[in-house]
Amino acid sequence: MSGTSSTTRAFEAAVGRRGAAWADAPAARAALDALTSDAPGLDALGPALDDLADACALAPSDRQVVAVALLAETHPVAHLLCGLLAGDGAAGLPTLALALELAGASVVDPVAHARLAPGGPLRRAGLLRLVAGATFATTRVGLRPRVVAHLLGRSDAAAEVRPLLAEAVPADVAGYADVAAALAADEPLVWVHAPVGAAGTGLAVAACRELDVACVVVDLTRLPFPAGAEGPDTATLHEAVRAAQLEAVLGRSVLVLAGAHLAGPDLVRLVADGAVPVVAVGATVWDPRWAPSLPPTVTAGRLTLAQRAERWAVMTGPDVATPDVVSLRMTPEEIVKVGRRARADAAREERGVDVDDVRRTARRLGGVAGSRVRTQGTAATLDDLVLPDHTRLEVERLVAWARHRDDVLALGDLHGKGGKGTGISALFSGSPGTGKTLAAHVVADTLGMDLFQVDLSAVVDKYIGETEKNLERVFGQAESLNAVLFFDEADALFGSRSAVTDAKDRYANQEVAYLLQRMEAAEGLTILATNLRGNLDPAFARRLHFMVHFPDPDVPTRRALWSHHLAQLPGTDPDDPVDLDLLAESVEVCGGDIRNVVLAATYDAVAARAPLGMRHVRAATLREVAKLGRRLTDPRW
Repeated sequence: MSGTSSTTRAFEAAVGRRGAAWADAPAARAALDALTSDAPGLDALGPALDDLADACALAPSDRQVVAVALLAETHPVAHLLCGLLAGDGAAGLPTLALALELAGASVVDPVAHARLAPGGPLRRAGLLRLVAGATFATTRVGLRPRVVAHLLGRSDAAAEVRPLLAEAVPADVAGYADVAAALAADEPLVWVHAPVGAAGTGLAVAACRELDVACVVVDLTRLPFPAGAEGPDTATLHEAVRAAQLEAVLGRSVLVLAGAHLAGPDLVRLVADGAVPVVAVGATVWDPRWAPSLPPTVTAGRLTLAQRAERWAVMTGPDVATPDVVSLRMTPEEIVKVGRRARADAAREERGVDVDDVRRTARRLGGVAGSRVRTQGTAATLDDLVLPDHTRLEVERLVAWARHRDDVLALGDLHGKGGKGTGISALFSGSPGTGKTLAAHVVADTLGMDLFQVDLSAVVDKYIGETEKNLERVFGQAESLNAVLFFDEADALFGSRSAVTDAKDRYANQEVAYLLQRMEAAEGLTILATNLRGNLDPAFARRLHFMVHFPDPDVPTRRALWSHHLAQLPGTDPDDPVDLDLLAESVEVCGGDIRNVVLAATYDAVAARAPLGMRHVRAATLREVAKLGRRLTDPRW
């Protein structure tokens, strides 16, 4: 059946059946003659129609319906002829009754009805757009714009799916062979659980590569979320999935659907109605309530350090694939995205990409709007921590654990048995100003992660059960962003449980019990900071991998702190040198107080248009000590 010549003959037969007495016969005959004269040009559409029919397993009558709808969409004379034959007296889309007539079928044929029903080949493939009529027979039928564009030779994706398309980056991680086997067995849906940092999408792409089939990767998390909502609205989500399925149909591809957990129970129905196999990659495990049957499920693995090093070397060169870069816990797609951006930024400045470019770009990757996520400001490094050796070593050990976590996880289920998560948790305790918050920033910046600082005013709620919901949202957001979750003044939430004397005690204890469970199931890096370690519930100790005490600084540490903060200035007054020994020996304050003194002294010096000297530091120190309610007894003051 070449081109559209058979369709033209079908139009001619339909006009003949209506006879010369038909009121619109002259106009229809003239339109038919004009359409016939264009038949040689329209025949060029034949190969594209044949290819589409083969891809969608369409019967000859189905192909004829598509050809009729295509002519009505693209040729003005065919548009007019369809309207006249449908009884409109003017141009219009064909009705389903007319489309079936032109395809050589009857409108009362149950088989024809079934082929145009929602589960039929034409509807499952998503080729048609229907304009509802009063009855089945009077429903108007056309083609979706993307199908028309495809048949005319255009390959650009539909507007609604174009922003959701992601690059297909394969990753040979644990589980990809299982997905390939499920696809080879003609499973319509395979569920891939991708925890934070897992290469779920890369696994699905690798499975398609194993079978030598193409795939279309669509990321539903890029859909816009209504204000205050935790996901896209249902109509937008359904349209996106339908458009993605159509893109896969036209490309004879497997559909890899990232962010599939957003579709939830609707996903099964959407996939069942589709014509292509779907590998759904979700951040949650499969919920058995979503469908009466269970699809094949696979848990995605993570890239090892060696695999990440290999990919960074390809993207940025071997010199940049240092341990600091390789330790960034990223998926294959994120490595490609960050690597390209870092290269482009460096090229704009006409230089080679370096480690700082990668780390700076990596911090932008997880940034989102919201006051809790700290993404701006200068990155803090381990050199900014002036601490006793044993405290600094513990902070460095925490960073090393976070860097090598994926390699440890690859060795076996050391973390996750018994329902426990694979996260790492630490407690920083010590007096105010000893460096706990700065250390949390240093850990995040060293790992190239954002610091997700919990806003207690937005979490604690007076209504029963709401605090737990807010905390679950906080943990979930931090894990999804691969950010360090930081609870400052943690004893406000993680306080000791008490004997129950009234309802308030019982509900307060429930909040602590929830936090104990959630900390144990956490998948990310969590840091608690408290001034009063003794106020924390003892049960948290077992959930903590690190308990780091930040002591009040001794004389050598105070001297190092004064020197460190003053070194941030371009210079000091040589005629009025700062006496570091006096400051370290006689001013017993913490690092945060020393920073305040240096900052205040700098303001005074700038206001006086003079270089900073001991006179400015002396005045600022006296004010800071008075603010703390203390006195300096050293006679040198």
